[in-house]
Amino acid sequence: MRSPWSPPRPDVVLRLLVRTFSEVCLTVGTVIVLFVAYVLLWTGVKADRAMDGEMARMRDRWAAPAAHAPAPAPVPTTAAPSPSTGPSTRPSTRPEPARIPEGRAFAEMYVPRFGRDWNKPVLEGTGTELLKKGLGHYPGSGRLGETGNFAVAGHRRTYGDPFKDIPELRPGDSVILKDATTWYTYTVRAAPLRTLPDETGVVDAVPARSPFTTPGRYLTLTTCDPEWGHSHRLIVWAELTGTRGAAEGEPEGLSS
Repeated sequence: MRSPWSPPRPDVVLRLLVRTFSEVCLTVGTVIVLFVAYVLLWTGVKADRAMDGEMARMRDRWAAPAAHAPAPAPVPTTAAPSPSTGPSTRPSTRPEPARIPEGRAFAEMYVPRFGRDWNKPVLEGTGTELLKKGLGHYPGSGRLGETGNFAVAGHRRTYGDPFKDIPELRPGDSVILKDATTWYTYTVRAAPLRTLPDETGVVDAVPARSPFTTPGRYLTLTTCDPEWGHSHRLIVWAELTGTRGAAEGEPEGLSS
């Protein structure tokens, strides 16, 4: 007895395979396009919103009366130490600045080279989630405006692309920061340097491989390199060259 079922013709099988493969490729392509759109656009939208929120909350804190309270008066001291005995070993009478909680925005950064409208919040810490909301200050590195190395990290691409144009920085460019009371102008002293991720000495108090050889008031900016990778780091060093009270208005470079 002859079976009612007969195998499909080879040309039908081939057309079915080609159609299935085409549909799979189309689906994969759509997923890739959506992922790229998410990385390029949506993470940027979310980051911009997050940064705006951090800036608004920080400025609200600055506007509170406590943010502008005068610093405690220094305790009177006796005569200066004799040159023969060297500096005094007594503890400094200057009050220790309050520790900034991790994740809190405490300063804003302006880089005229990146455009007049470029400004980002600086948060305490460099965790993955923190860098989605702004730039991050390396815990343990120097304090803003003080002796040491104030080191800051930021994304090169995605999450608002804050340091996308960092390769454009040149010696003499200004990097300007502001906290509740003061403007700080740092001047770039060297072209961006490409390093490896394990070269952590670049954020030391006197940064390794930098043009600096003695303690000072430095700024280090770090980001990933290449633009769409993270096999290396791109480093920029700057030195504090000026300060002015926040009430005095924007410093030169922003006001012009």
